[in-house]
Amino acid sequence: MISGDLLREARLRAGLTQKELARRAGTSQSAIARWESGAVQPSLERLRELIRACGLELTFRLFDYDDSYDYFIEERLGMTPEERLRQSLAEERVYEKIRGAAAA
Repeated sequence: MISGDLLREARLRAGLTQKELARRAGTSQSAIARWESGAVQPSLERLRELIRACGLELTFRLFDYDDSYDYFIEERLGMTPEERLRQSLAEERVYEKIRGAAAA
């Protein structure tokens, strides 16, 4: 569904209707609707062409995978909402002290 969301966002940013985008992209309005709804997934190259027809560019970047926060996420997921709030407030007090020391 990500490709449909991207396509819809690009179309809306460009101020285009599905019919206008279809005309620009040389396809039908119903094809645009199917792609946006996620009923059909366009190929990556077709998605890029459709987004270009909206006057936008879809780019990609690769980053090293960073799992350094996974421990903290797993720890928090094991807490109740009240425990997470209590922990966050305690950490904020520590950060305030650090910021205060840095400003001094």
